[in-house]
Amino acid sequence: MKKTIRQVTFDLLRQLNITTIFGNPGSTEETFLKDFPSDFRYIQTLHEASAVAAADGYAQGMRKVAMVNLHTSAGLSNGMSNILTAYMNRTPLIITAGNQTREMLLMEPWLTNIEPETLPKPWVKWSYQPERAEDVPAAFMRAYAMALQPPAGPVFLSIPLDDWDKPAIAQEAVVREVSQRIGYDPVRLQAFADAFNAAKNPVLIYGSAIARGEGWDAGIALAEKLNVPVWAAPASERPPFPETHPLYAGGLPFAMGPLSDKLKGHDLALIIGAPVFRYYPYVTGSYLPDGMRLLHITDDPIEVGRAPVGDSLLSDAVLAIEGLTSLVNARTASKNKVEKQSHGMAPHPAAPEVKGSSTVLSAAQLFKALREVSPKETILVEESPSNLGELHREWPIDAPDSFYTFASGSLGWNLPASVGIALAEKDSGRHRPVMSIIGDGSMQYSIQGLWSAAQHNLPIVFVIPRNSEYAILKSFAVLEETPGVPGLNIPNLDIVALGKGYGCTALKATTVDEVKAACREAFKRQGPTVIEVPIQPQIPPLI
Repeated sequence: MKKTIRQVTFDLLRQLNITTIFGNPGSTEETFLKDFPSDFRYIQTLHEASAVAAADGYAQGMRKVAMVNLHTSAGLSNGMSNILTAYMNRTPLIITAGNQTREMLLMEPWLTNIEPETLPKPWVKWSYQPERAEDVPAAFMRAYAMALQPPAGPVFLSIPLDDWDKPAIAQEAVVREVSQRIGYDPVRLQAFADAFNAAKNPVLIYGSAIARGEGWDAGIALAEKLNVPVWAAPASERPPFPETHPLYAGGLPFAMGPLSDKLKGHDLALIIGAPVFRYYPYVTGSYLPDGMRLLHITDDPIEVGRAPVGDSLLSDAVLAIEGLTSLVNARTASKNKVEKQSHGMAPHPAAPEVKGSSTVLSAAQLFKALREVSPKETILVEESPSNLGELHREWPIDAPDSFYTFASGSLGWNLPASVGIALAEKDSGRHRPVMSIIGDGSMQYSIQGLWSAAQHNLPIVFVIPRNSEYAILKSFAVLEETPGVPGLNIPNLDIVALGKGYGCTALKATTVDEVKAACREAFKRQGPTVIEVPIQPQIPPLI
């Protein structure tokens, strides 16, 4: 008896080591999921955006392709915000969705994905609906290859629901190996090294690709040979360099004028593994200070094309760093220590501390207490935009793969991503604790992720600083001179009730001692804990 399309596809997924599927099931996906194989695992979420983010966190933690199964056009639309984030995170995901029966597609019945290849663009690398059911397994192999090839990222497949039970022509799918790294042009790299050797006061700017490529040690070796300051690229989602290292200066601001000002006095800058540059608020100024030349190394030709300044080299970030280290001349250490900015990797400073007799904790007091009570190896996941300056000041990142956030700025990624990260810690055997610091506003975007954490008994500590406002938007109101904007306050949220409602242990802590006691108990607990902590409302400066 011939195998079905489903059987051949599941065999292929086994060979590709993709046996965990994240999703929220729908009617057009049940034909794929029926008689679900016992050697596969289905991670159920209550919303498609949570499924995408959990898969993203898992793929990053495991350093492999993860698979997401969404529900036709409706579920794909629900997942789009976190598909955007996965694309900018450079996370290899195979995102699938069912479609209506092929025989009905012409008349576009209810819940048809009418233009399946178009809907997820531009936030997927490849989007396809197979012309024939028989092409489905080969389409999965191509999706896998496309997701992994640099720059890595999500791909999308739309599968009509009646394809799965049809007989396969080929009884075994063709499996291919794919390279994940791009080598550099040695002549071009030598030219970059020569420029560095001739520079009087160069600087390094590191991006998240170094962290994704397990390149911390390589990055440290290059920096120490050159003895030059190291900045993190603006709004890096993964720390590329230890914040406690003597050569670390901090994270560059994400606006033109302030970024240029930070680099004044340097005649050469080399940015590796990040775009040139990630900006958000518009603050006038030149891209670079006068007299500076910019060199750029990335594995993404799109980043090369859109860079407004700089000379580029296409290469895997870590390979280029290793090659460059052998070509540059060693420099003696400067007599002047690198001046570290107080807010570390954060793109904007901390808010001024409020003077007075308030018994409500400040963000800085909370984060200092969390760092003191958390095990050294704790993984930190962050989505609290208004408190970044305080967080990185009180909790500097000094170990690789110990900090995650979103590259896109699209809220709702980090809470469910914590589920995938914690699951990866469990599957890998590392078993590092996970603490997820999520603002009370950010929490609402993918709050359903709490349910998945509880269902899988994952030991995540969710700390929710509650300031009852969108403080980061109030910062933009100051910068953009837009007083009187409505909707910037979010009163009357009961975080404890929400946590309990999704099956988590949940409590409120209002003092440093209560925060520490709650965390100590949470780290002993097998399942997730939600800790609500009221904090003083503070408006941080954006530049």
